[in-house]
Amino acid sequence: MPSSPAISVVVPLYNEEDNVVEMQQQIDTVLSGRDYELVLVDDGSKDQTLARVQRGARVRVIVFEKNSGQSAAMHAGINAALGDVIVTLDGDLQNDPADIPAMIAKLDEGSGYDLVCGYRAKRKDTTFKRLQSRIANFVRSRFVGDHVRDTGCTLKVMRRDCREALLLFNGMHRFIPALIRNMGWRVTEMPVNHRPRIHGVSKYGFGNRALRATLDMFGVRWLNSRRTRYVIREERRG
Repeated sequence: MPSSPAISVVVPLYNEEDNVVEMQQQIDTVLSGRDYELVLVDDGSKDQTLARVQRGARVRVIVFEKNSGQSAAMHAGINAALGDVIVTLDGDLQNDPADIPAMIAKLDEGSGYDLVCGYRAKRKDTTFKRLQSRIANFVRSRFVGDHVRDTGCTLKVMRRDCREALLLFNGMHRFIPALIRNMGWRVTEMPVNHRPRIHGVSKYGFGNRALRATLDMFGVRWLNSRRTRYVIREERRG
């Protein structure tokens, strides 16, 4: 495998022993014939997730010493990625890898984009969870100005340079579009498939989604108001 694949697929894993094999197979089928690597980040799983990972030349595995949260796993995987294009998705099979090729193609649509965010057009969740998410996304989008309707959808495709905008903090994964857009990169979105969870349980409830995200919004809005970016025109010696 080349040292720098064209595409890096980053998947955070936490107690997904019944999903990881099928998830790998689906990704391999969708990206067959493409130059890609799979970066799996095991976030301190307590089940057999790590043992069931299918090893191979395309697969890289990062193992945390202890459970550190989805933001940490996403940050580690994105920063370890070697590809010019980085894809992120959940390991619970609710994101559909079949959407990846169209999202990669959308990066070059029109004048080009730097981040393509998937949004779950037909969510396979409970009514309460959909309502909770809709309210949270409405408030967040207007408060931090990311103009994205479903930041909770992990399925995203970005150019590698965008990762310099991602500062690690608990909850970072909910604000990836806001952090990237604020640094001047072009962000768009497109509908993606969402599938019901078959194995395992959701890692989030009302307390660690809506309430924490609401508090994080204030911090992100302040952070974005203070951030700056520079471009070096040239460097001279002597």
